[in-house]
Amino acid sequence: MTTSSIELQDLRKKIYIKAKTEKTWKFWGLYVHICKTETLRAAYEMARKNKGAPGIDGVTFAAIEESGLEEFLERIREELVQGTYLPMKSREKEIDKGNGKTRTLKIPSIRDRVVQGAVKLILEPIFESDFLDGSYGYRPRRTAHQAVQRVSKALIEGKTRVLDLDLKSYFDTIRHDILLNKIAGRVEDKKVLRLIKLILKAGGKRGAGQGGVISPLLSNIYLTEVDAMLEKAKEVTREGKYTCVEYARFADDLVVLINKHYKWDWLVPAVEKRLREELSKVDVEINQEKTKMANLEEGETFSFLGFDFCKRKNWKGKRVVTCTPRGKAKANLKLKIREIFKHSKSHPIKGVIEQINPILRGWTNYFRVGNSAKCFGELRYWVEKKIRRHLMRSRQRKGFGWKRWSSEWIYRNLGLFNDYKVRYLQKAKVSLA
Repeated sequence: MTTSSIELQDLRKKIYIKAKTEKTWKFWGLYVHICKTETLRAAYEMARKNKGAPGIDGVTFAAIEESGLEEFLERIREELVQGTYLPMKSREKEIDKGNGKTRTLKIPSIRDRVVQGAVKLILEPIFESDFLDGSYGYRPRRTAHQAVQRVSKALIEGKTRVLDLDLKSYFDTIRHDILLNKIAGRVEDKKVLRLIKLILKAGGKRGAGQGGVISPLLSNIYLTEVDAMLEKAKEVTREGKYTCVEYARFADDLVVLINKHYKWDWLVPAVEKRLREELSKVDVEINQEKTKMANLEEGETFSFLGFDFCKRKNWKGKRVVTCTPRGKAKANLKLKIREIFKHSKSHPIKGVIEQINPILRGWTNYFRVGNSAKCFGELRYWVEKKIRRHLMRSRQRKGFGWKRWSSEWIYRNLGLFNDYKVRYLQKAKVSLA
């Protein structure tokens, strides 16, 4: 680690401590830190680590480094210092959501990613001190698995009435005026606010486009008051050390869990009403079709971050909370693997395995928490059959070759992925890229 990165780290730490201890303090003089070559270089390294396609200008990381990284960073610094920096329009890419609908991903140029990253490096410590415990999306040292664990724990404690909220086109509908006012509540630096406004306006009249480096931070700032309302609901209904309400939010994915006891029946409509009021203040619409109330005591299920939650009988006949991969997630995985086999019919089997192993590893690493053993067993068997079928077709034979090749031989000699071990949520130590 270089001296400069240590200095930046120390600055971020000091900003965080100040913001944490003085909740009403408004920070000034931040723009100069954004413009520092040290900050811009750290932002560039972040962008490079995350890789990603070039923006609308077509400039790649390789091209930047070939022509000179220091010159590239110095040009950005001069534009920022002189006030002549203007972000480019983001390149738009449609991402298939798997239900016939698409999500628009907005990819900034590397130049703009560096500027956004520099702004994030300086502002993140301020707002991270204000973010609440139930918020997990795109925050340092917080993961989707921790959010899933929070939900599982609440269900086990008896909070089995669940309001599963879906926010309609959340990232695309964020109002710039409301967001800038929220930022101004902690930042008294006109140059910083002007820079953020330029970044936002480059993406359109509303929204903080998905794909931008700073968009996740801005989206969390926008919904902090919603989290605060839910934290207050927890405290108002607290009985000693027990809470009757819990929530978990990962960006725009929000679930609220309420105690199953009949005396808390009034809480269900009350919490929903207050949520709608808070969301209306920031002009966020609820998708009525996808928002639902689920009662696990009545055999209903709900989904959160790719997992299905429900209550089922275990081998002892006792009804317990289970957390399993969504059927849709499993179907999408199989579709990806089928496509690889479809386009690799004449390829050597080891080449095919090299393509599917990273996909299997990534999928199982995410879903290996909770009650995934049965799903993993079925997946392992299905993948092995696909491998066997490929081997037999290459020899112009039918069947799966169960007698010809043992499973042990396939995993050992061909190197097929075979780590389907399930871990408890409490012991899972995984981080999202």
